[in-house]
Amino acid sequence: MRIAHTMLRVVDLERSLRFYEDALGMHVLRRTDYPGGRFTLAFVGYGEERDTAVLELTYNWDTAHYELGTAFGHVAIEVDDAAAACARVLKAGGRVTRPAGPMKHGTTVIAFVEDPDGYKIEFLERRPAP
Repeated sequence: MRIAHTMLRVVDLERSLRFYEDALGMHVLRRTDYPGGRFTLAFVGYGEERDTAVLELTYNWDTAHYELGTAFGHVAIEVDDAAAACARVLKAGGRVTRPAGPMKHGTTVIAFVEDPDGYKIEFLERRPAP
C-alpha cells in the first residue's frame, strides 16, 4: 500500500495551477473535465503518480467558496532551502505566513505558505546526511 494523493477543493483552478507550478515547482500530471458532473480534476506533483504521492485539485464549476474547517492541518513539502522556497513563493505572488526558521522547541528549519485558497503548505528543510 501507499498514499496515492491528497485532494484539495479549489475555487479557481487556473489560479491554483499557476501557484502550484510557478511558486512550488510542481507539474500538471493530468487534467480531466467532467461536464456531466460539472467538475474538473487536475493532478499535480513532482513525479509520476505511480511513483510518488500527488495532489488532486478538484474544481467544482458551480462552487465559489469553501470553508477550510479546523481538522485539516497542512501539506508538507521537503525542500533543500526553506528560505529560498519562501522567496520563490513571494516572487510568484504568493503569501508566506511563517518565514523560514527553527521550529519551536526544536532545530528543524520550517516555513509556512498559503496557496490561493488558504491551504497551508509547510516547507520542511532537508537535513544534511550524517
